[in-house]
This record gives sequence, structure tokens and C-alpha cells, in this order.
Amino acid sequence: MTQKYQAQIYVTLRPSVLDPAGTAIQSGLKHMGYETVEQVRIGKYIEVTLDAPSEEVARKQLDRICDQLLANPVIENYRFDLKGMSTSMNISS
Repeated sequence: MTQKYQAQIYVTLRPSVLDPAGTAIQSGLKHMGYETVEQVRIGKYIEVTLDAPSEEVARKQLDRICDQLLANPVIENYRFDLKGMSTSMNISS
């Protein structure tokens, strides 16, 4: 039997990698009067729903998915939050 899980995945550039898009946004914010913004870094947010026999298996699958497709491990880090989803059945009489 499998359980349905929902993952919220966050992919960000490694701290040593320059972020030109973040720099452009920071510059735009300063021009708009937001002088207190010290740094902007751009990343990706991804939601994935999957079926797995256990949370451990789901976590291993997500690690492979992130490492092989969603993130470039050379320049990006990733983390994810994983939640089991309850399955409710509607029964009509």
C-alpha cells in the first residue's frame, strides 16, 4: 500500500555563485526607495505530489529527483519539506 505525499521544494543558488537577477532586483528596489534591502537572491519553488510506500522511500525519491532534474548540484542547493496527505473517502448512500 502506498501513501500520498506532498513535497515543497526550494532550490537556491549556492552562496559562492553570483546572482545577476537578484542584483538587478536589489538595484530596482533601491531606485524605488527601499534603501534598507541589503541583498536579494533568486530561487525556485516547486511542489511535487507523489505516491510511496513510506516517508523514507519518498525522501529518497525526492533526493534523486532534485539532484537529477530540479537542481543543478554544481551551482544550486535544494531542500524540501515533505508532508503525508490524508486520503478521505466520500461515501454516498
